Amino acid sequence: MSDIIVRNTEIEELMQLYRGKKPEFVAVYGRRRVGKTYLIKELFKDKMAFYHTGMSPLDADDTNILQDQLKSFYNSLIRYGLEPTEHPKSWIEAFFLLEKLLESQDPKQRQVVFIDELPWMDTPRSRFLSAFEHFWNGWGSGRDNLMLIVCGSATSWMEDNLINNHGGLYGRLTYEIKLSPFTLSECEAYFKAMDLRLTRYDIIQAYMAVGGIPYYLSSFRKGLSLGQNIDRLFFARNAKLKNEFDRLFSSLFPRPANYKKIINLLATKHSGFTRDEIAEQTGIQKGGGFSKMLAALEASDFITRYVPFGRSKREEHYKLVDSFCLFHAKFLADGAITDPEFWEKNQNAQRLSAWKGIAFEEVCLNHIQQIKNALGIGGITSMESAWSLRGDDETEGTQIDLLIDRADRVVNLCEMKFYKDDFTIDKAYDAKLRHRTQTLIDNLPKNRNVHVTLITTYGLTYNEYFGRFQKVVTLDELFKEI
Repeated sequence: MSDIIVRNTEIEELMQLYRGKKPEFVAVYGRRRVGKTYLIKELFKDKMAFYHTGMSPLDADDTNILQDQLKSFYNSLIRYGLEPTEHPKSWIEAFFLLEKLLESQDPKQRQVVFIDELPWMDTPRSRFLSAFEHFWNGWGSGRDNLMLIVCGSATSWMEDNLINNHGGLYGRLTYEIKLSPFTLSECEAYFKAMDLRLTRYDIIQAYMAVGGIPYYLSSFRKGLSLGQNIDRLFFARNAKLKNEFDRLFSSLFPRPANYKKIINLLATKHSGFTRDEIAEQTGIQKGGGFSKMLAALEASDFITRYVPFGRSKREEHYKLVDSFCLFHAKFLADGAITDPEFWEKNQNAQRLSAWKGIAFEEVCLNHIQQIKNALGIGGITSMESAWSLRGDDETEGTQIDLLIDRADRVVNLCEMKFYKDDFTIDKAYDAKLRHRTQTLIDNLPKNRNVHVTLITTYGLTYNEYFGRFQKVVTLDELFKEI
């Protein structure tokens, strides 16, 4: 257990269930590469009565996928002590063999059964789910010593078939854990445990590139600068993560091309698109399949839905929130970059600066609670969204990437600036800020106050314009635990 870095809440929850004296059926789910398998295997490595992971669709033979999955499950049963017998020809037979294996073990010991990547096992016409339901309802739920843990990266499958199941597994889960990416604070702890020396300024850039995904963070190497690490992971010959985007989507979704189309479109516009705009610009026909695609991407935390401030529910937008996907779309999708030292050589290039500005905004949106705590409003209910107002021939339009609309009738107009040093307001920016503020005030109900807020790396330069901001939130406050 000591080898697990952070995840303290999840560890305590799982160990409390393990110490119980009743059957447990636990679902652990979340984005692929977020560390689900590592958490369970490390926590229960000496306590496993049975462990199996479904075969990836990338590795299975499409012409005989059911038999391949059954053969793999049978091999796991043999590995954990089942006496060799005939290979199961169906999932009903396979789970019966699992029952026999568990019945042959000490009934006084807590039995942890871990089935990983469960959605991969539910192949077309396999009747896997009905057999799995029968295993739990007809046998497992009556075993007081059984702790069944299932994991899946296809989050929408986990939600539809386990968490929100309306069939034989309705209400059968005893606990669920959605594992989220690391926060900046957890990334810092992770790098420290790896003895990898990075400043917070570098850690936040690492987060911009790969998000808080432990698998990607584990690929950083000590002794290399941030730039060298990014080149090594993305741009060098045989770079480890160069093809990760395609592998990721192929392992999660059937017919992944349309999912990738949606992601690449959303990467082009920070505020996102409406459902109709996505369908029109990707050429994907609207309908049940399209709705399921959007729902699956949202369930896997690649995208999010929000209603822009002041708009109706009909104008709901979808936007990209996964840092890794944004990085891929900006630098890898077109395959144009061939320099293996691209990042090191272009530290101050405009292309990288523009990306850092947008990526920093996403980091901030993923750390809203830390921002609210820094503003002293951590306990106040709020809604966060972007807001824009189109201009006409005579007036300038306005785009605000983050508004915090609070229950105490205050709206924080947030400006997010990623700088190497203190941010300095000049005359031109001051004029732009005054225009944005006044335009927002003109479009708010009269009972709302506007607080102009700066979220930046280090702070604000003292000059004649610095008083424009009523509160400054710095990088250090984004790194605080919640």
